[in-house]
Amino acid sequence: MKVEKNKIIETKSMLTVFFEEPFWVGVFEELDDGKLAVCKAVFGAEPTDAEIYDFVLKHYHQLQFSAPENVDIKQKADNPKRRKRNARKQLRESGIGTRSQQALQKQYEANKMERKRQSREQKEAEKKRLFELKQQKRKEKHRGH
Repeated sequence: MKVEKNKIIETKSMLTVFFEEPFWVGVFEELDDGKLAVCKAVFGAEPTDAEIYDFVLKHYHQLQFSAPENVDIKQKADNPKRRKRNARKQLRESGIGTRSQQALQKQYEANKMERKRQSREQKEAEKKRLFELKQQKRKEKHRGH
């Protein structure tokens, strides 16, 4: 929790681990000052609590979160019974929230476009290299060697 001049900025992080055929997947969500950023990590076999804790400690800084998106935050009553009920409800639910899925989809699309751009650049560079090589060979043939 950060405190700015007469304003409290709350930061929340949440990890949801679920089974997505054929691997166990973890979705990290960061809610910072009304902006949601999401990241997906694949664990493979079912991770234990200790493995998850170890992963968070060692690899959290390497995670690539999606671009932060503005989200509406509903202020809920701070009733302890309500908090307990909501926690129980979240444990029953499987999967991730709609906002997180949308953010992950946008991140996936952005990564896909970046891969396409890099692939296109590599193909063009290879074409140019082959053309230059062919031109060089043509010049060598005409030199009269």
